[in-house]
Amino acid sequence: MTLMDLFRLDDKVVIVTGASSGLGVAFAHAFAEAGADVVLGARRVEKLEQVAESVRSTGRRVHTVATDVADPEQCQRLVDEAMATFGRVDVLVNNAGIGTAVPATRETPEQFRGVIDVNLNGCYWMAQACGRVMEPGSSIVNISSILGITTGGLPQAAYSASKAGLGGLTRDLAQQWTGRKGIRVNALAPGFFESEMTDSYPEGYLDLAMMRVPAGRKGNPRELAATAVWLASDAGGYVTGQMIPVDGGLTIA
Repeated sequence: MTLMDLFRLDDKVVIVTGASSGLGVAFAHAFAEAGADVVLGARRVEKLEQVAESVRSTGRRVHTVATDVADPEQCQRLVDEAMATFGRVDVLVNNAGIGTAVPATRETPEQFRGVIDVNLNGCYWMAQACGRVMEPGSSIVNISSILGITTGGLPQAAYSASKAGLGGLTRDLAQQWTGRKGIRVNALAPGFFESEMTDSYPEGYLDLAMMRVPAGRKGNPRELAATAVWLASDAGGYVTGQMIPVDGGLTIA
C-alpha cells in the first residue's frame, strides 16, 4: 500500500446529510471521487436528485433518501435504507445544518429549538443510528463551525451554541466508541466557505470578515471536503475526538 492509497475509500459506503446544496454537494463528490458509494440525505428531494445525478458521473453508486435529521425516525430510516441498498455504512458526514441571525432578546423558543434540533440533536440521532451498524474501522465526521469556537460578530446564539455542543458530542462519542467499537469520531470547524448560509449574510459582512483571516480569502468547498476525506480514511486513522478548524487561520488571529 502506498501513502496515497491510505486516502482511498474504495467500495466504502458514506452517508452525507444536508446533501442537497452547498458543502453537502462538495462532500458527496469528494467521497465518490475517493472511491466510495454514497447515500445522500436531505429535505429538498428535487435538489437531492439533481446532486445524485451529478455524483453518478464519477462512476460510483448513489442512493437518496428524503430526510429531516430533526426526526430520529427519519434518521433511522436513512441508515436502514443504506444498509438495505449497500449492506454497510462505513462513514457518516453529519453536515445538515441551519442557522438564524436573531438578537438574543428577540429570538423565540421555536427559533432557538429549531436550530438545536437540526444542528445538534440531528447529528446525535444520525450518529446513534450509524453507531448501531458500523463495523470497526468506521468513521464519523461532524461538521461544526468556527462559531463553536469564536464569535463571528453576528447575533447567532442558537447556531453558535449548537456548533459548540457538537464539540462535546464529538469528544464523548469518540471516548465511548473508538476503543470499544473501533469507530473514530471527529469534527471539522469550517470558517467562511461559499454556501446558502453565507449568501444570507448582510452586505459587506464577508469583506470585513476577511480582514480577520490570515489567508485573506474564503475557503474553497473542495478544500474542506478533502479534509473530511482525510479524516474518514485510513490516512486519519490515529485521529479521534478532535475538533479541527479549517478556517484560513481565523481562530488564531
